[in-house]
Amino acid sequence: MDYYQKSLELHEKNKGKIAIVSKVPLEDIDDLSVAYTPGVAAPCISISNNPSDVYRYTSKGNTVAVVTDGSAVLGLGDIGPEAALPVMEGKALLFKAFAGIDAVPVCIKTKDPEEFISAVKNISPTYGGINLEDISAPRCFEIENKLKKLLNIPVFHDDQHGTAIVASAAVINALKIVKKKIDEIKIVINGAGAAGTAVLNMLINIGAKNILVCDRNGIISRGRKDILDENKAKIAILTDAGNITGNLGVALREADIFIGVSSPNTVTAEMIKCMNRDPVIFAMANPEPEIMPDIAFAAGARIVGTGRSDFPNQINNVLAFPGVFKGALASKATQITESMKIAAAHAIADSVDSEELEENHIIPGVFQKDVTDRVADAVAAAWLIRE
Repeated sequence: MDYYQKSLELHEKNKGKIAIVSKVPLEDIDDLSVAYTPGVAAPCISISNNPSDVYRYTSKGNTVAVVTDGSAVLGLGDIGPEAALPVMEGKALLFKAFAGIDAVPVCIKTKDPEEFISAVKNISPTYGGINLEDISAPRCFEIENKLKKLLNIPVFHDDQHGTAIVASAAVINALKIVKKKIDEIKIVINGAGAAGTAVLNMLINIGAKNILVCDRNGIISRGRKDILDENKAKIAILTDAGNITGNLGVALREADIFIGVSSPNTVTAEMIKCMNRDPVIFAMANPEPEIMPDIAFAAGARIVGTGRSDFPNQINNVLAFPGVFKGALASKATQITESMKIAAAHAIADSVDSEELEENHIIPGVFQKDVTDRVADAVAAAWLIRE
C-alpha cells in the first residue's frame, strides 16, 4: 500500500481525522433550555461557588490538550504549527481509540518559550491534562518544567517521557532474556535531545549505574573540549562519564544495550561485534533506524527493537501515553511523578506473559487490548499511594 497517497486521500476526503460530537440530544425547545440557556446557568453557578465542580459538570476531567509549536515534528523537523496539525489530530485519534479520552489539537504560532507557556497557562481551565508534543530541545525542557510549576493538572511531554517509559519497559524485559542485571550492565544512548535525556533519567531511576550518552560529536563527558549546553552539561554529570572521550564506536565497546534516538545508519556491524555477549539493540530512529535489524542480527545482536511497525519489538509511545493520562485523570492527579512513570514502564513490561516472552516479543503489540488499562491502573495506584 502507498501509505503516503492513501493518507492524503483520507485527510482530504474527511477534512482531517477528528470532530466534535454531542453527548446529548438537541431536538426540541426543552433540550435547548436544559443544555443551554436558561438551564446551563445552574452548573455555571455551582462551579463558580465550588471550582472543583468543573470536574463534575463538564468534560474537563476527560479532555486533554495536545499542544505543539510544530518545531520538531516526527522525522520532519521544524515545519510550523499549521503543518503539524495532521500529526496532532492523529494523536487525538489515538487518545480516543486507546483510552476513550477526548483530545483537542492546539497548535501555537510562537517560538518564544514564554509566549508558549503563557498561551498554555491561559487555556488550561478547559483541560484535565496537557500533552506537549513535537517541541524542539532544549526549549521543551524549559516549557515543561515551568508549566508543571504553574498548573495543577498533569503536564506530560510525550516525546520525552512516553519514549522513556516504553524504552525502559523494553530494557526490563530484554534483561530477563539475556539474564543480566540492570545495575551491572553498560548502556549506551545515542541522541541527547528530549527523548535521549528522558531515557537516561528513567533508566537511572530504575537502577542503571553505567550509562554513556553520545551526540553527533561523540561521548558527552566533562572531558569534551567543545562547549556543552546546559542540558548536556547535566548529562555529563548524571552519567559520571569523567573524562572519557571518543565516538559512538568507542562508547559501544563492551556495552550490553544500545538505545538509539538519533539518526539513520549511525551504528555499524563492527560496532555491534565489539559489544558484550548477547547485545541488545534498540534502534528507534524513524522512519529509518540507526541500523537495520537484519544487519544487527548478522553482527550478533540477540534482541533488536525499532520504532517501526514492520519489524518485531516496535517501541511505540502509544503503549504509554493513553494509559498514563487515563490513570492520571481517573485519580485526579495534579502531576505525573517519576513513580507514576516507573509504574507505567513495569505495567507495559508485565503485559508480556512469561510464557510469551522471547527475543522477538519483548514488548506488547500496540493493539494488545489490556495494555492501556494495565498502565492506567498502575499510574493511578502510584499517584494514590504517593507520600
